[in-house]
Amino acid sequence: MKRHKTGLIVLAATLLFAGLACSQNEQANTNHDVANPAEVKPFLGRWDLTLAAPDYGYPSWLELTENGDKLQGRMVGRWGSAHPVVDVKIEKSVLTFASPKDEEDTPKDMPFQAKLVGGKLVGTMSGPDGTTWRWTGKRAPLLNRTTVAKWGKPIRLFNGKDTAGWWFDNPSAANIWSVKDGVLISTAHGSNIITNRKFRDFKLHVEFNCKPDCNTGVYLRGRYEVQIADNAGQDPPNRQTGSVYGFITPSPLIPLHPGTWHSYDITLTGRTVTVVEDGQTIIDKKEIPGITGDALDSHEGLPGPIYLQGAEAHGGFSFRNLVITPAKD
Repeated sequence: MKRHKTGLIVLAATLLFAGLACSQNEQANTNHDVANPAEVKPFLGRWDLTLAAPDYGYPSWLELTENGDKLQGRMVGRWGSAHPVVDVKIEKSVLTFASPKDEEDTPKDMPFQAKLVGGKLVGTMSGPDGTTWRWTGKRAPLLNRTTVAKWGKPIRLFNGKDTAGWWFDNPSAANIWSVKDGVLISTAHGSNIITNRKFRDFKLHVEFNCKPDCNTGVYLRGRYEVQIADNAGQDPPNRQTGSVYGFITPSPLIPLHPGTWHSYDITLTGRTVTVVEDGQTIIDKKEIPGITGDALDSHEGLPGPIYLQGAEAHGGFSFRNLVITPAKD
């Protein structure tokens, strides 16, 4: 009996030391795979991206954050709204992540990788057809304003007679837009219509009327969409009328009534936006984190035009009384 107990003690000790060794090895392997804080920090924050397809540079946006010891990310891809990315890692100073296939309308998740080169993200990705695309990212500007805006004279963007002062990004589809009785009308999707002039900070007044099932939007600086859609109960609140698409939910949420004229009074200074719909404030001095889908570009630090969505819009809609009041420089 004594010898048997001794054997059990030796066996237990052996198993204990083996377990400790295995645990230490696993811990060592885990630590090896986890980037240190000094490696992670330069990647954190918001980035304005350009995805270089063979025939087009898609504006895009990425935000990387830490939640405890986990990396998290969200992005705006080639279209759509901000969405979480998956499999975010930083190993050996290389950032990797994937944009989910459901967001990209691709057979599988779209992988990205990049390094920091001169303070910019420089990398490659697998395009929707499986070919390799290059992409770059620069830090998104803060756009802080240190003084109170002083407003200039109002400018009528639409003269009520024709589309003078505007251009079409798809001239072959421009004929879906027409002017009648002082109203700018679109009957189907085809081309966006964009002001020739560009603006920094401004107050914008616009009146709009939608047919049932319509979907369009007003883009501020050509980068931030304020949604107009007959989609109540179909899409999340941050994609319904009055929202900054995918980012900011209006409160209260005022439903769009097809066949009725509605109005927006929008103030944009830096990243701070206020939206008043039909005389009621629904977004009050909220920060826009980044560009929304179908932005003209991702150069957030520059002035940009006003544009009315037509390329991805549908359902039929009308605009009138488009007046902008720029801030004085």
